[in-house]
Amino acid sequence: MKVLVVQNRRGIGDLIIYLPYIFYISEKFATPVSLLVQKNCRAEELIGNDPRISQIIILDRDDEKKSGEHYGIKGSINLIKTLKKENFNKSFIFNSSLRYYMVMKFAGIKEIFQYPLGRKKNQHIIKAAQNLITDSFNETINPTPSLNISESLIENIKKKIFFESDTTHILLGIGGSGPTKRIPIETFMNFMELISKKRKCKFYLGAGNNEVEIELANKIINSKFKNFCIPLNKMSISETLPIIKNCNLAICNDTSFSHIASALSIKTIVLMSDTPKLYGSYSDHMYPILPEGTTHVTHNTLGKEKINALEIYTKAESILNTS
Repeated sequence: MKVLVVQNRRGIGDLIIYLPYIFYISEKFATPVSLLVQKNCRAEELIGNDPRISQIIILDRDDEKKSGEHYGIKGSINLIKTLKKENFNKSFIFNSSLRYYMVMKFAGIKEIFQYPLGRKKNQHIIKAAQNLITDSFNETINPTPSLNISESLIENIKKKIFFESDTTHILLGIGGSGPTKRIPIETFMNFMELISKKRKCKFYLGAGNNEVEIELANKIINSKFKNFCIPLNKMSISETLPIIKNCNLAICNDTSFSHIASALSIKTIVLMSDTPKLYGSYSDHMYPILPEGTTHVTHNTLGKEKINALEIYTKAESILNTS
């Protein structure tokens, strides 16, 4: 039995949201599955060693740049050739694209399970995946994702970085995929000020390695918190996983770090300023905070200035005191 799962969304968060369904399919058929995913979702670093994954096939397609080995009609032919060699028996397609359905057909895959064709508009990312599982197997599964890392990695990094038991270790996900998702760095620093009066803390700065996010991290590193911070931007994702797993709490913008931390079962406060609340509340380990005075958030809410440091602190203390 050879099973292919197609997840063509680009982000790390997107991949993590789909993990419960990917792993369910593997367990249902009692075999590791192959994944067709985009490179940007970093599947190799996140789940490349998971025994439920047999191989990761990279989908080389950039619709914005109109480029890549798998872009356009020629790209579809290339993809068909790649998949045909693998002799897959079944495929599960987590989208409504006719293109992928036809690719699977021409690749000789006999059983194809997919979202209803042509229903991409306003499609709910989680409900659509749940419906695929329910329609295919008449079962409902818990949508909370889980990332597994070895105990030896967790213990080794604990010794290397000195995760002192009398210290509260907090991941700060200060980056974000766009300026409207990044809460002002001053808000994070105000939170750090508040919690440091109550607790001995060490902060792990989750940011990208681009110029903007390096500058954000440097504002904290060059502040009075300098000796209490460890930047993660020069590490690979796989290197950060055991560090994040050792944290007591995560406070993140809607960024890859919020998805990773919650999937590692770290209680994660997600600061939702400009994306649907769903992306900060789909996991049992997520605690969303919305802009002050709002009960709903979506694209173009533009509420980053209305995220309150005191509310973050109050929520953090509540979580830490009940952990």
